[in-house]
Amino acid sequence: MASEAVTPRADRRLRRARRATLVSLATGVWASVLLPAVGLTREPDPGRVTLGAVGILAFVIAQTVVLYAAVTPWLEPRWRRRAELSLVGVAVLTVPLVGPVAAGRWPTWAWLGAALIGMTPLLVRWRAGLAVAIGVLAVAVAVAWWTGGSVPRHLAVTGGIGAAVAAVNGFQVWFWDLLVEARQGQAAQARLAAAEERLRFARDVHDVLGHRLTVIALKAELAARLAPVDPERAGREAAEVQRLAASALSEVRETVHGYRAVDLDEQLTAVVGVLRSCGVRCTVLPLPADLPQPAAIELAAVLREASTNVLRHSRADWCRIRIDREDDVARMTVANDGADDRGPDAHSHGLRGLADRLAAAGGELRVRREDAIFTLEATVPAPS
Repeated sequence: MASEAVTPRADRRLRRARRATLVSLATGVWASVLLPAVGLTREPDPGRVTLGAVGILAFVIAQTVVLYAAVTPWLEPRWRRRAELSLVGVAVLTVPLVGPVAAGRWPTWAWLGAALIGMTPLLVRWRAGLAVAIGVLAVAVAVAWWTGGSVPRHLAVTGGIGAAVAAVNGFQVWFWDLLVEARQGQAAQARLAAAEERLRFARDVHDVLGHRLTVIALKAELAARLAPVDPERAGREAAEVQRLAASALSEVRETVHGYRAVDLDEQLTAVVGVLRSCGVRCTVLPLPADLPQPAAIELAAVLREASTNVLRHSRADWCRIRIDREDDVARMTVANDGADDRGPDAHSHGLRGLADRLAAAGGELRVRREDAIFTLEATVPAPS
């Protein structure tokens, strides 16, 4: 049975896998429904033909809705339950509508029973599916007895064909669930890495501030007690509190600076990994070996914003990233296809903030769109 965990709809590779799974399931199920239509051609009574056609059409529609729900993880559970109940209700109605069609000449309802058994992997677990299959087989026997058809023939069609369709559908649903769980695992791993980084930052800040703040609190308390009896010593203690506070502030700034000074090469590796995991082909030229650290810090911020734009504002199939240095200027160029009118422009908030940051550092940001190709170019000073 398909996973009900919510997955991002923006996941390009998962969307493609979902479409392929849906088409494959629908092709197999609809092919199994074509055979009941043969019974319509063998039924001489126009009234029965009409009722049978209505029953088969309703069954196909209910099947299609259940197929869609089975491979749509973000669908609310109540809609999935309604789809499943609708299929059960329609299946019950097909017995009087389709059962008499071509009675004794073609096991019309038996083919619907086979399709119903084939749908069980999408609805219930295997144990419940076995109970459903037994129930459907019992209905097939009853229909054969009621219409004067061959009981062995009805059992062979409903049981044999149904088991084969269920095996194929079960494998496809299992594979789809495996893909969903794999993508959820990747997302959970990313969240865990972010949480670990926050904890590490919290520990570092605690180590830096914990001792200093304790000493400052004690010194301030001492200065408050000495103020009425020894103002001169209280003044010295207050000056010491001021010095300790300034020292703690300096250490915090150094700690935060260490976190903000992200290594450009590591940032590039991470961005390329994320883009490729989303199905975007990446071409990256080697980094200059002599790129100054201040320039690398600014270009790392540009790279983060550019990769976000590729994922959120385009349907890119490829992305090219190039970083080079000429004289005292470092330049980063990020180009991708799949840009459309909804993509970022020079007035978007992210690019505008990035342009302001580069301008403050003596750099410049330029963007352009040519047809479906979006190019972002950033330059920053890189003195030798």
